[in-house]
Amino acid sequence: MSEDTPLIYVVAAERSGDLLGAGLIKAMRSRYGNGVSFRGMGGEAMAEGGVPSTVSIEGLSILGFFDGLKAFSRIKERVAEVVADIIRHKPDAVVLIDSWGFMLRVAQGVREADPSIKLIKYVGPQVFATRPGRAKTLAETVDHLMSILSFDERYYRPFGLPVTFVGNPTLDRIEPGDGATFRARHGIAADAHTVLVLFGSRKSEIDRIGPAFVASLEQLKAEREVTPIIIVAGAVKDQLAPVLDHARSEFGAVIVDEAEKTDAFAAADVALACSGTVVTELATAGVPTVTAYKLGWLTWAIIRAFNIMKAPYISLVNIAADEMLVPEFVQTRCRGGLLAAEVSALLDDPKRRERLHSELAAATDKLRGEGDASENAAQTVFELTQ
Repeated sequence: MSEDTPLIYVVAAERSGDLLGAGLIKAMRSRYGNGVSFRGMGGEAMAEGGVPSTVSIEGLSILGFFDGLKAFSRIKERVAEVVADIIRHKPDAVVLIDSWGFMLRVAQGVREADPSIKLIKYVGPQVFATRPGRAKTLAETVDHLMSILSFDERYYRPFGLPVTFVGNPTLDRIEPGDGATFRARHGIAADAHTVLVLFGSRKSEIDRIGPAFVASLEQLKAEREVTPIIIVAGAVKDQLAPVLDHARSEFGAVIVDEAEKTDAFAAADVALACSGTVVTELATAGVPTVTAYKLGWLTWAIIRAFNIMKAPYISLVNIAADEMLVPEFVQTRCRGGLLAAEVSALLDDPKRRERLHSELAAATDKLRGEGDASENAAQTVFELTQ
């Protein structure tokens, strides 16, 4: 690295962050070429973009207090490894993507060892929904926040943290798919009802919502003609293998990987999805969606007992629209019968599906921002390193 070439260290601990990191790296290279260099910790997407991971991220995709406790020693070890690598290479800036607990520990470790290294958080904790005190903690720990939510800045302003709204890269990644070609490719009749199923990308998510999703498919197939389409994230393909074999043999499910995602979206009448980034992606494509989520029971009990959850909805789409465009089935309501009934109601109401197609697209427009989000993030990072 030459003295005038900034080194950017990108840290991502799970699949969604890996995609954001890859988008940022691609945009920076496209705009600045050899004027910037990279090192980082990430997954397949960043590696394919020419930035192999310095530290393994396996087992770091964790959600919930008690899951975090069980993985604490592994998290602590990975934090120490990545902090040591950052200090060794002394980058001009470290971009810490999502994954609140892990990234906070990395930021604190770097700040303690070398306060001169600029720390940029990419995607803030959802302080509008839970734990508003995290805004103050983040402001005390990093130099800048790149937000994907237009309303984030107001929560950090009182604590003096500079915030740049870059837009949501998820919405930039979704391109129109070819549903007719997808159906023809997989032998699905043009008039067949299809249900797109997305189990999630974390092991814990599959363990908790997987049985309810399978039960909903069993009930749907018992009551009507329907073709399930299951998109499998590469990170959990092996774990899902028994479920996929069962769905293929018992329900006639069509199984595809993420390379066919946009075409599968276009071929779907309704989606049944684990709550998360993919729900926003589905909304951007205008796919009527039913979403579900379950936390560990102890974590859920703490959330209920201390009224930690402040937002009325769990989906960003519903928060943006301020109404339940995407039906949510959380914790005790995440049951096969309830999910199947809601999916059936959507399949039986083409006018409602048509209306939702337009309303979902309009809601995601509020989250999009101006210009390409990854390009905006690339410009922000570059300017902060000058």
